[in-house]
Amino acid sequence: MCNDYEYLVIDLVARTEQAVKTVAHLAVDTTIHFEVSDIVDAVERGLPVGYPAPTTGVASRRDVIAEMARNILSGEMYEDA
Repeated sequence: MCNDYEYLVIDLVARTEQAVKTVAHLAVDTTIHFEVSDIVDAVERGLPVGYPAPTTGVASRRDVIAEMARNILSGEMYEDA
């Protein structure tokens, strides 16, 4: 059974995966090089008003999204799947 935090993580991963795909397609189509921060910006722009941010620790929501994006791009996100 998932709790609210697990649903939030699942949702944020899905949003980040979609942003990675979108930015990757743009990079291929335009030959423009994008950074992880561009993926983070894309995710942030798509979040609804009031979307929760971490309330503990030192990592901001942007930090969490950036780490997710790096793990998706490197394949690390899927190594144990």
